[in-house]
Amino acid sequence: MGVQAPAGLLAIHTNYPGTVPADVDKALVAGEPPPSGLSAEETRAYKQLDRTLKHRVAYAKYMAARPQTLYGIADSPVGLAAWLLDHDDAGGQPAAAVVAALNRTTSATGELTRDEILDNITLYWLTNTGVSASRLYWEYKGGFWNAKGVSIPVAVSVFPGEAYQAPRSWTERAYPNLIYYNRVEKGGHFAAWEQPMIFAQELRAAFRSLR
Repeated sequence: MGVQAPAGLLAIHTNYPGTVPADVDKALVAGEPPPSGLSAEETRAYKQLDRTLKHRVAYAKYMAARPQTLYGIADSPVGLAAWLLDHDDAGGQPAAAVVAALNRTTSATGELTRDEILDNITLYWLTNTGVSASRLYWEYKGGFWNAKGVSIPVAVSVFPGEAYQAPRSWTERAYPNLIYYNRVEKGGHFAAWEQPMIFAQELRAAFRSLR
């Protein structure tokens, strides 16, 4: 939507921004060392992205190529649960918050609980939308994190448990009309699910200047 900029769209908010410069994206895809001249923050982001490419995107690539062959998640609730829980990220984010919730029955500080994980899996199961939901990956033909050329106003929230923490320097280059950038204290890839109050506060702050 940000790229298409349809009439009436004033701005967008994202917590998983496409900010990676072309030379950095090329090096990542090729498995090369980071380009020279990166700041400490940019180098950290590069390492996070490199780790994510090596450990996490295999399932996304499969859904992008053959989503209709995922019969197991339509025929078995156990298969569906396994597919939704296993992000192959070596025990790190973004699956860490989901996996940790399996051993948590209550939370006074907003973290996910076992029942919330089961509710999510059940929603896919009862509506039989596990396979159809995966078609999003097949329909989308863009890159994972590269800058897309968005020119309308953009607000960005950076969560500490995301696959990568977008540096402000990359964010400002990717979104020349950046109206809001903030790093929050907790939450990860599933930010609106993991930390709904923080996410709602970010949305309010992000669009306050456009009211």
